[in-house]
Amino acid sequence: MLIDYEYFGDVVSLDTTYCTNRAHRPLSIFSGFNHHRGAVIFGAALLYDETTASFKWLFETFLEAHKQKRPLTIFTDQDQAMAKALKEVMPEIFHGLCTWHLMQNGIKHLGNLTKDGSHFLTDFKRCMYGIDDETQFEEAWIVLLAQYSIHENTWLQSTYSIKEKWAACYTKKAFTLGMRSTQLSESINSDIKICMNPDLDIMQFFKHFEQVLQNKRYNELRSEFEARQKLPRLKLESSPMLRQLSEIYTPTVFNLFQMEFVLFVATYIKYKNETQPLFEYVVGQIDKDGEWRVSFNPSTKMISCTCRKFEMTGLLCCHAVKVYDVMDVKILPEHYILNRWTRKLGVEWYTIIWATKSKKIIN
Repeated sequence: MLIDYEYFGDVVSLDTTYCTNRAHRPLSIFSGFNHHRGAVIFGAALLYDETTASFKWLFETFLEAHKQKRPLTIFTDQDQAMAKALKEVMPEIFHGLCTWHLMQNGIKHLGNLTKDGSHFLTDFKRCMYGIDDETQFEEAWIVLLAQYSIHENTWLQSTYSIKEKWAACYTKKAFTLGMRSTQLSESINSDIKICMNPDLDIMQFFKHFEQVLQNKRYNELRSEFEARQKLPRLKLESSPMLRQLSEIYTPTVFNLFQMEFVLFVATYIKYKNETQPLFEYVVGQIDKDGEWRVSFNPSTKMISCTCRKFEMTGLLCCHAVKVYDVMDVKILPEHYILNRWTRKLGVEWYTIIWATKSKKIIN
């Protein structure tokens, strides 16, 4: 877990929804994405309770175990004690809220609005996921409150006050790897359930938990081995950029980029201002509302888009790919190839994991 966090601990999910014994002691799981976008566990702890003091101890101990290396972003549920502790221990990192838990809380507090064919959940999800612009979000939120006459709802008021932690137009400012939920992977949930027998004592629990980690490690190494044996299928074999990245990215990540690459066929230039030193384009997308502004420097090939997909996930968007195509840029510049998504990083990680494993066997 220490090695995994060293390589992949830039974005972390903290899930505290597990309980392990009759006293309902919460099990906290720190997890994230590896270079295959697979779920990987960074740490786990049993808490006595869910107070600010306990969460403060949890965060401090986690950092101590990982040599004070802090993530850039952490996702949690909507627990106020946890949020307070996180702000005290790691005030500089971005704190995002799990959208799944947020939606469940919304149903709990506003369940009467979801009955009889109501579109409330759809409208609420649109505010959460479907709006990129902050002004448009504020307008949609006002319409939502008016349409359902919920101006005085205290849960909505408190949720709106922390909108920077969950609304897409605000979270796009943070590096998230595309993570939105603490329920990072169904595989982690199913794995953990194996050792969740409430009759187990602490020693038995962690023995079972260690076996879960060993099984998960085996599957990770198998995925790494299989990724080395073949290159992913190209949807456009004549593309120099796709050929380039199929050999650099891990297969899962390459397929995500390839989806964006294919989407650029459905984009078009609505407006352009090709005045040195910075060219500017307004890009539209067929069958999709909205427009995106792309800036391009022809001398450095630096590019940026208002959707901020690269800043969030480390992968370029279809709008940027469209402008590269217009400017006849056929190979992706190195500064837009994030190391954490590459096969090269996988080789390094794989080598260290096996060296560590072999050393334990010898000892």
